Amino acid sequence: MGRLKLQTGINAIEEEPEECDATHSYKATLACMINSEIGAVLAVMRRNVRWGGRYMSGDDQLEHSLIQSLKALRKQIFSWQHQWHTINPAVYLQPFLEVIRSDETGAPITGVALSSVHKILSLDVIDQNTVNVEDAMHLIVDAVTSCRFEVTDPASEEVVLMKILQVLLACMKSKASVMLSNQHVCTIVNTCYRIVHQAGSKGELLQRIARHAMHELVRCIFSHLPDVDNMEHALVNGRNTIKQEIGGLNNDYALGNRQSENGNMGSDCDVQPVSTNIVSTVSVATGVDDNTIGSGNGKEAVSFDLQLLTEPYGVSCMVETFHFLCTLLDSVEHMGMGSRSDTMAFDEDVPLFALGLINSAIELSGPSILKHRRLLSLIQDELFRYLMQFGLSMSPLILSMVCSTVLNLYHHLRTELKLQLEAFFSCVILRLAQSRYGASYQQQEVAMEALVDFCRQKTFMVEMYANLDCDITCSNVFEDLANLLSKSAFPVNCPLSSMHILALDGLIAVIQGMAERIGNAPVGSEHAPVSLEEYTPFWMVKCDNYGDPNHWVPFVRRRKYIKRRLMIGADHFNRDPKKGLEFLQGTHLLPDKLDPQSVACFFRYTSGLDKNLVGDFLGNHDEFCVQVLHEFAGTFDFQDMHLDTALRLFLETFRLPGESQKIQRVLEAFSERYYEQSPQILANKDAALLLSYSLIMLNTDQHNVQVKKKMTEDDFIRNNRHINGGGDLPREFLSELYQSICKNEIRTIPEQGAGFPEMTPSRWIDLMHKSKKTTPFIVSDSRAYLDHDMFAIMSGPTIAAISVVFDHTEHEEVYQTCIDGFLAVAKISACHHLEDVLDDLVVSLCKFTTLLNPSSVEEPVLAFGDDMKARMATVTVFTISNRYGDYIRTGWRNILDCILKLHKLGLLPARVASDAADESEVSADTGHGKPLTSSLSSAHMQSMGTPRRSSGLMGRFSQLLSLDTEEPRSQPTEQQLAAHQRTLQTIQKCHIDSIFTESKFLQAESLLQLARALIWAAGRPQKGNSSPEDEDTAVFCLELLIAITLNNRDRIVLLWQGVYEHISNIVQSTVMPGALVEKAVFGLLRICQRLLPYKENLADELLRSLQLVLKLDARVADAYCEQITQEVSRLVKANASHIRSQLGWRTITSLLSITARHPEASEAGFDALLFIMSDGAHLLPANYVLCVDSARQFAESRVGQAERSVRALDLMADSVHCLARWANEAKEAMGEEEAAKTSLDIGEMWLRLMQGLRKVCLEQREEVRNHAILSLQKCLTGVDEINLPHGLWLQCFDMVIFTMLDDLLEIAQGHSQKDHRNMEGTLILALKLLSKVFLQLLNDLSQLTTFCKLWLGVLGRMEKYMKVKVRGKRSEKLQELVPDILKNTLLVMKTRGVLLQRSALGGDSLWELTWLHVNNISVSLQSEVFPDQDSEPPPHKQGQTGVGPVSDEMGSVAPYESAASESVGTGS
Repeated sequence: MGRLKLQTGINAIEEEPEECDATHSYKATLACMINSEIGAVLAVMRRNVRWGGRYMSGDDQLEHSLIQSLKALRKQIFSWQHQWHTINPAVYLQPFLEVIRSDETGAPITGVALSSVHKILSLDVIDQNTVNVEDAMHLIVDAVTSCRFEVTDPASEEVVLMKILQVLLACMKSKASVMLSNQHVCTIVNTCYRIVHQAGSKGELLQRIARHAMHELVRCIFSHLPDVDNMEHALVNGRNTIKQEIGGLNNDYALGNRQSENGNMGSDCDVQPVSTNIVSTVSVATGVDDNTIGSGNGKEAVSFDLQLLTEPYGVSCMVETFHFLCTLLDSVEHMGMGSRSDTMAFDEDVPLFALGLINSAIELSGPSILKHRRLLSLIQDELFRYLMQFGLSMSPLILSMVCSTVLNLYHHLRTELKLQLEAFFSCVILRLAQSRYGASYQQQEVAMEALVDFCRQKTFMVEMYANLDCDITCSNVFEDLANLLSKSAFPVNCPLSSMHILALDGLIAVIQGMAERIGNAPVGSEHAPVSLEEYTPFWMVKCDNYGDPNHWVPFVRRRKYIKRRLMIGADHFNRDPKKGLEFLQGTHLLPDKLDPQSVACFFRYTSGLDKNLVGDFLGNHDEFCVQVLHEFAGTFDFQDMHLDTALRLFLETFRLPGESQKIQRVLEAFSERYYEQSPQILANKDAALLLSYSLIMLNTDQHNVQVKKKMTEDDFIRNNRHINGGGDLPREFLSELYQSICKNEIRTIPEQGAGFPEMTPSRWIDLMHKSKKTTPFIVSDSRAYLDHDMFAIMSGPTIAAISVVFDHTEHEEVYQTCIDGFLAVAKISACHHLEDVLDDLVVSLCKFTTLLNPSSVEEPVLAFGDDMKARMATVTVFTISNRYGDYIRTGWRNILDCILKLHKLGLLPARVASDAADESEVSADTGHGKPLTSSLSSAHMQSMGTPRRSSGLMGRFSQLLSLDTEEPRSQPTEQQLAAHQRTLQTIQKCHIDSIFTESKFLQAESLLQLARALIWAAGRPQKGNSSPEDEDTAVFCLELLIAITLNNRDRIVLLWQGVYEHISNIVQSTVMPGALVEKAVFGLLRICQRLLPYKENLADELLRSLQLVLKLDARVADAYCEQITQEVSRLVKANASHIRSQLGWRTITSLLSITARHPEASEAGFDALLFIMSDGAHLLPANYVLCVDSARQFAESRVGQAERSVRALDLMADSVHCLARWANEAKEAMGEEEAAKTSLDIGEMWLRLMQGLRKVCLEQREEVRNHAILSLQKCLTGVDEINLPHGLWLQCFDMVIFTMLDDLLEIAQGHSQKDHRNMEGTLILALKLLSKVFLQLLNDLSQLTTFCKLWLGVLGRMEKYMKVKVRGKRSEKLQELVPDILKNTLLVMKTRGVLLQRSALGGDSLWELTWLHVNNISVSLQSEVFPDQDSEPPPHKQGQTGVGPVSDEMGSVAPYESAASESVGTGS
């Protein structure tokens, strides 16, 4: 406690008592000081004639006792030898106190004496260790509070009153104040208040000082509370009259009592009116007025034992003081009935003063009040009742003070004020903050300021939600407050005012509180959705531990779920009661088989029910309804409640039916319950029923305008005779009921729906009853337990409110406040995965960027630079995109619209998309062998790209600075340059490229939505002409789409379908070359190039997509063929080892094959084929046939030199070695069955190779044609390592060799000789091939049953070649060659024993048929080959072994020349 220490020097001396000299000096100093005070008092007394005269009136006349005692003290003080604290203070205080008490002294003398006492107290001479200190302190208080003096002039009177205050305050601040008793502290308070009241008629200075002293006094007293032990045990039971000053004796107020004891503070000091005024002011009315809140009166004040009053001061005097301060508010209420001269002054002054004192007391006592139940109950009931009443005061000052007090109470005592706080917000704040309830603008502003103060308390809204919104018996305070703030921030048909900004501050304070809690979310804070699996009585749901979040969080969420379901049930019930109850049964809130208690509790605890329907249900004669009615009545607590109050509460919950029988049933149930709980004065429940009925009738009589003759009090009492078990009820009791009903109607038609009700006395009594039974107050900490649920409720209105203010304001600070709010909303939405909220926010913000508005300004870039709001909104949109992109869904569309607008304005950093893709390329290539070359160099990109006016920031800037040639423009002004600079800075802050470069970190769903948004923004490609601007947009979107695809190679499966379909649409709808189709095709190739190494499982899918290139319109394909081929070539070279399937290779080879006939592209295409087929490097069974076919197409292509065709043929021929290798590997590695299957496959490939070469053998160009035949021969004769089945050889002869011979023959005999030059040489080569192959395979073929047919085929071709005419004449070379070849063949066949004359039995078809054909060629051959045979017709000659040339083991035949000469030499 504070105390004055004026004499620091003395204190310093006092601290060294062991030094004798110092001690002596200290004692002397004190003695001198007291001596000087005695001198001062005597001096003033001597100035007065009355006192001065006594000195001169002769020896026989004694001096006045006051002067004598002062002189006696003066003699003693210098002779005291002891320490000062061992001297009884009464000795040196008594003379001064006698002067103060004396009614003979005038004001100046009393004033000096008071100053002396004040000085002594200030010296700290008296402390708790001083001898007899307790008596001394009591003496001082008694003397000062009984101070009497003559008033000589008003000024001196004010001085004395002021000094009284000083001394009393010094007593309380003194170290010895702890020795004061409770009674003395109460006396001090009482005296101070009397002076405060008396000062009202005095000067301004005294008024101020008196009020300040009162404040100091209260602060002194209540700052002591935290140190006081709990002294509740000393309280006496009951609430009786106060036997002490402040409570008043015989129901008179304290000050009235002091009047008789102390006179009137001196005969000339006119304070009598003050006392009577205070009695009339604060005496408490005994009746209960239902227009006022509460029903406390003087008879119900707290009682204390007399012994307690004499104890050292503690809780007892604090309770009394606090009660006294509350009664000051009560006195105002009752004074309000009479006439007042200065209405406003009185209205404001007393309650403001009282509330200020109460607020100080609460500030200093703080949570210590919780230890003292009586003090707490005063706050819970009396104080809060008055706060509710004064909260609705028209005075903004009083309202402000009430709100400050409630904020203090919330801080310190909220755990004990749950329902009181609910009532305050529902009945005061929510009513006053809205103009529709009739509040003035000042009231609205103060209420809103108070609400914002509450919102700035970090846990306030959470606690309101957890304790009230999630309690089925309470209103949704959090929801109502959040809606109020949102609505109040909306400027409706009016300019933005400070009120709107204030509401916005509150809203943002709540949101930022949530945002700050995000990092503190408990582990596993994602709550599972609540559902009720089975019926449990919803009003019985309890929590095991209200202090443990693991218990209370699920509990309150469950309760909120139940409450919401009940509200939905109420809605159903209001439309159809039966369906409403069925709905609640379906949601397990009512049992499958309805019971009366559950239905009664549904009616009792569910807000929003139609009270007419409830009344009809409860009044129904059905047995179940009657049971429900009795259960319903059982839910009320009428303990110690007046009958009319109980009846009011009961009838507030439903509408009393109109039929008398229903009324009878309802009142019976009520009376039974009331009598059960409050039987004090009633004999039985019938008495309660009759009296209740009587009250209803009285109510109708008094308040129905159609009743002209009203019932008097005597009539009412007469009507209720003999109803109390045959006896009468007390007249006072009935009279009180009569007055209550007359003054305050019982509303039998209660208010429907929600709204914010007035707090009537009956409701307050009910609230106090409920507060004893309500669930404990849940105290929240700084963790985000319920923020998800709360934010889901308030997010929509919040975004709307912030957006409207942002739209309407022109102030930079408000802009920033709104932006902070937007960012906080985004943070919370992302944290709690509320994607739809984040999308809504993005949509709102994008509107403010002005980028989506149709551009009406000439220079939108400068307009944007001048528009701060637009720039801030733009930065915020992209900040949210970069920070919280994971949770954006449909919002990507709006964001992309903004990006596209910036792109159109040329404001994007150059190549946003390309940079995005390039960066990913660099990162992707590291650590994977040699890096992939970029698909297109930047120079190439630029050459292919559509010419743009100028891209990038600097381009735009230079454009601004440039002078237009057509329309000369002046140099830009400084303002324009500054605006442009601001625009550039804004775009740089946005980091737009990060959205795409960092897309690899986006969650899958968000990434997918971003890709879809890009496809949507690009628009569906149209056939025919589209505007350059649209195409530019489509190209840009495609660039971005490709960039994010490349950045997300690990999640390509997610994106691929959409990307492929988009590119497919572009490719298939384009008929002319253009930037878009170019970007599409090369983007696709680039994606394949980049992803093939990493996504082998997707290789087929990726490569199949390249078939789109094959679907290009011919003109488009032709324009880009060379570049496409280069890209495909790169792709193949980089990824050949990653392409495994036939499907993939088919696409690649198709693309390469197409290039064979393209002048520019064929070189690159062949280069790729060479890479695949050279040395069989990348040939596989999967791609063999495809590659061979491609090589054939290059061989047949006349584009380029013949040399390339020859190389293509070589590739084909060399590929046979691959087949041989695979055949060997198959033998070694596989089982017989698998090897056989593989062998068949290899044979099939070989046959396809032969067929391919056969086709080239018909080529027009001689060099290529002949090389093809030689290659074919090479392949046919070099296949020993491949174990080809005989059947395959037959196929080969039929499909390849014979077909080729026939086709060549046809060409040679045709009319296109000029196209096919030198066919003769070709025919010779072909014939030689036939012979060589036949002879090589002779041994195997001769074993076949179809050998004869094959041999005849060979002979037939030779015969045809013999007769062929080239250029219209027979060929000499062929004429010579055919017999030679035939002779050689026959000789070999003879040698091998294939051609021999068999026995004549059955005939020898081979022999006969051979010579039949041979003779057509050359009749002499038989004799040459078989010279020993008779010269019979050839068919009948005998075979004979000749000595002709024989083929060697490999089937190679001796030179034709030698064979022929030998044949000829043997004769014919």
